[in-house]
Amino acid sequence: MSSLQDPIDAPPPDTAALLSRPDTAALLPRPDAAGLLSPPAAAAVLSPPPAGALDRRSHLELVTVYEICRLLAGSLDIERSFRQALNVLAAHMGLDRSMIVLSDDDAQLHLFCATGLDAEQTSRGHWLPGEGIIGRVFRSGMPIVVPDVRTQPEFLDRTGAFGAQADRQMAFLVLPLKTERGTVGALAAQRAMEGRARLSDDQRLLTMVATLLAQTVDLHRMVRDEHQRLQLETVRLQKQLQGRYSVQNVVGVSRGMQAVFAEVHQAAPSRATVLLRGESGTGKEAIARAIHELSPRKGEPFVKVNCAALTESLLESELFGHEKGAFTGAVGERKGRFELAHGGTLFLDEIGDISPAFQAKLLRVLQEREFERVGGSRPVKVDVRLICATNRDLEKMVQRGEYRADLYYRINVVSITLPPLRERREDIGPLVQHFLARFNRDNRRELRITPEALRVLQSCYWPGNVRELENCIERTATMVQGEVISDLSIPCRRNSCLTQALHHLEKDDAVSAVRVPVVTRPHSASHPASYSAPYPPPAATVSPPPGEPLRTGPAEHVPEPPSRLYGSAPPDGERERLIWALEQCGWVQAKAARLLKVTPRQFGYALQKHRIEVRKL
Repeated sequence: MSSLQDPIDAPPPDTAALLSRPDTAALLPRPDAAGLLSPPAAAAVLSPPPAGALDRRSHLELVTVYEICRLLAGSLDIERSFRQALNVLAAHMGLDRSMIVLSDDDAQLHLFCATGLDAEQTSRGHWLPGEGIIGRVFRSGMPIVVPDVRTQPEFLDRTGAFGAQADRQMAFLVLPLKTERGTVGALAAQRAMEGRARLSDDQRLLTMVATLLAQTVDLHRMVRDEHQRLQLETVRLQKQLQGRYSVQNVVGVSRGMQAVFAEVHQAAPSRATVLLRGESGTGKEAIARAIHELSPRKGEPFVKVNCAALTESLLESELFGHEKGAFTGAVGERKGRFELAHGGTLFLDEIGDISPAFQAKLLRVLQEREFERVGGSRPVKVDVRLICATNRDLEKMVQRGEYRADLYYRINVVSITLPPLRERREDIGPLVQHFLARFNRDNRRELRITPEALRVLQSCYWPGNVRELENCIERTATMVQGEVISDLSIPCRRNSCLTQALHHLEKDDAVSAVRVPVVTRPHSASHPASYSAPYPPPAATVSPPPGEPLRTGPAEHVPEPPSRLYGSAPPDGERERLIWALEQCGWVQAKAARLLKVTPRQFGYALQKHRIEVRKL
């Protein structure tokens, strides 16, 4: 017991001794085998006591404890139950201002719920162990009673709601919430010292209430931990029950990914060309490697090429190789990727980004299974299984004439579509655990993530899919302090999400359709070409063919190479800077990306974000 106890009041009697007194025990009904009071027994508690048995204060305390027991046992929502318990203390005992402080996984104290405090005061309720009266009670596990807060220098009043008042003496009582595992928090209340108020009576009552609250907190955390353990066990059992529908180094327990795994196992043993489709970051390369590992060619090379990262001339040399002296710098003979993958698998990523001229060359190799090196004339035969991947709509590209239909039929023999992460949110939890386990193994740490943080990750949109989730987990795990990743550690809770910074995604934008603006022909010199047309084109009169009546309607806008809008100096706006870079580089995206010192993929995302259509000159 702290020395700050009220010196006027006598020490509070022991709670067990009070309940064992004959006059008190006569009023208390006995619970049944399940520990609950029958309705007649409950009515007996609420009924007035016999004359002369107990005073009104003792009876009111018993009624208060009974009401709080009933509230804590009647709901699984711990926050709602605790708030109702504080309201009972305010209504029965006149403790208008009280609060419950709990410790989180980082051993810091935060205000869990309160009565008599507004939202701003509640938001300021944070303490460290040993800080102020609250922190001292939490660290020592001993109650503290302050008869007058004006005379106690350790009283911080962090919330600003329990401070001294000029016209009244205000007392402050803090009781620890103690369990078998240790102290989990504190119960604090304020009492105005008016009339014959006795702090010892309040301390006796709050000690019993704090014991009930501590048991509820302990039970709630045990249930939470058991629920999390069962979830992990369920994931482990699901992996074991997947049987042949599991793929090495690919996490997927959702129905969509199970269908993908089934298609992978079905297509892997054959020699058929596979086309992997899906958004960027969905794991197409991992699926391609899994197909290779499950095929009879698993002992042979697996060679991968990113077609979007190379120009047409470099891509031809990379795939087919070159002879000595074929071009400047070709000091020797060099084998291409087709030859290096002989007997194995060749993975062509971003196959939808190759030029029409190279499409014809690739088509011949797929048909004849032979090619000639750059600068050579001798045909080279290869035995290669081809796996292609793209995130583009090849069917629309074929309709627009941007992609050869015969090449499309050659590579689209077996098509496997990978669902985006937002359509398989069941996989987010296992993916997070997988990335976190790999981070702990590589960095020799023992980080774990709370269920609240996992719910935050499961509610995100993830336009970058698995790649973005992996980046978020690694960034969060690197910067977190301590061994626990809480919901406040996630970047999006601190307004530092990279997705918001790059794409400016809002909730409504995530499901809105993307409108690609077109460059329209200016009608006069005073109206220059615009790269975003928010208004419909004006009505215009179009000359009809001979013999047909004149029709009036929206004018057709014929795309043409955009005129130069900016000078040699880069403008300030992000959208204007993109257009400026394209103008400087002749509307060649790769050159414009190098000018802005970003990757071609980032540059493409920026064009989509600002709805800039690149016209071929």
